[in-house]
Amino acid sequence: MTKLEIKGRWNEVKGSIKQKWAQLTDDDLLFEEGKEEEVVGRIQARTGETKDSIRDFIANL
Repeated sequence: MTKLEIKGRWNEVKGSIKQKWAQLTDDDLLFEEGKEEEVVGRIQARTGETKDSIRDFIANL
């Protein structure tokens, strides 16, 4: 999934992420264009998952 696809579908992607990692808040998943790595970093900090596994999960949605 490209960055543009993520942006266009972010609410759907965010819902799937929250289903997998229920401890995440809306603030953790605040998406700003051009700052995708910050979102991945916040998810990593809260879940302990690797950035690669987070990116793979999002890419496979």
